[in-house]
Amino acid sequence: MHGNIHEHGHGIFHATTIICVRRDHEVAIAGDGQVTLGQTVAKANAVKVRKLDGLGAESKGVLVGFAGSAADAFALLDRFEAHLKSSPQNLMKAAIELAKQWRTDRVMRRLESLLAVADAKQSLMISGQGDVIEPGDGIIAIGSGGSYAQAAARALLAHTSLPATQVAEESLKIAGEICVYTNTNITVLTL
Repeated sequence: MHGNIHEHGHGIFHATTIICVRRDHEVAIAGDGQVTLGQTVAKANAVKVRKLDGLGAESKGVLVGFAGSAADAFALLDRFEAHLKSSPQNLMKAAIELAKQWRTDRVMRRLESLLAVADAKQSLMISGQGDVIEPGDGIIAIGSGGSYAQAAARALLAHTSLPATQVAEESLKIAGEICVYTNTNITVLTL
């Protein structure tokens, strides 16, 4: 399975696009700023990526991006951070513990969001279906514009020498020009 997941439950998240890209010893995560409610842009400058400092491999931190309901994503982010604090050097273990809890807890099962997480060593996508996926190509793309951003990132990685930060940003710009649920107000974080 590829790192591009944008469907969850009964529909597609029309709220955002998140991309995570690895190149050499750098990992970058980027998110657009658009929040859409139905056919209306509710906000154009939301920040949907975070850095959790002092956790993760080599204590460089952990990057997190989310697609879906913001309230649900923040609830999941709190639980993920708690799992990460109990195993600060093991991103995979924290992700698996969150996925198990998310899938089995009656209240959490109703949370509709996807998470992209990355530390200095690995990138993972976590879903409420119990999925913890590490992409083979180092690219995770979630949200409604995820397919466009992923295609752009693959092309940029294959045909340029741009660093991960620029690949993530340019990929989102391209997605923002194609997907009506994605804008070009971009936040990029790097490890």
